[in-house]
Amino acid sequence: MRIIKTLLLACATTVASLPAAATAKGPLGQVKEINDGLLAVGIADEIRKTCGDIDARMITAYAYLAKLKSRARSLGYSEDEIEDYVTSKDEKKKMRAKGEAWLEARGVTLGQEAGYCRVGREEISRGSQIGALLRAR
Repeated sequence: MRIIKTLLLACATTVASLPAAATAKGPLGQVKEINDGLLAVGIADEIRKTCGDIDARMITAYAYLAKLKSRARSLGYSEDEIEDYVTSKDEKKKMRAKGEAWLEARGVTLGQEAGYCRVGREEISRGSQIGALLRAR
């Protein structure tokens, strides 16, 4: 009988601690899959704005953003937390710096159309997430 009481107490303690463990989450900016997705959208947007030969797949982009938001919610982030993250000026600066570094690492000279067009066509050909958000004219 004593063993059963001990087991029940242990189970009750474990179950009581589950909600606290489930809600323990870091800042949304540290969630790699969300960050990588938003970075892909940002890079695709820069490519389509700078390269006259490439357009955005806007419906695809909106659907992808909705998927990222849904994923953030499934990870326990509230609408307010998501909104605060995507509208944060500091986070936008960080994301811009990451995007520019990514482009430069691929040989793009920032502001020069040819490099953006080349990388955009490469990403479309590769079928990457960035490429899926773009289409050549």
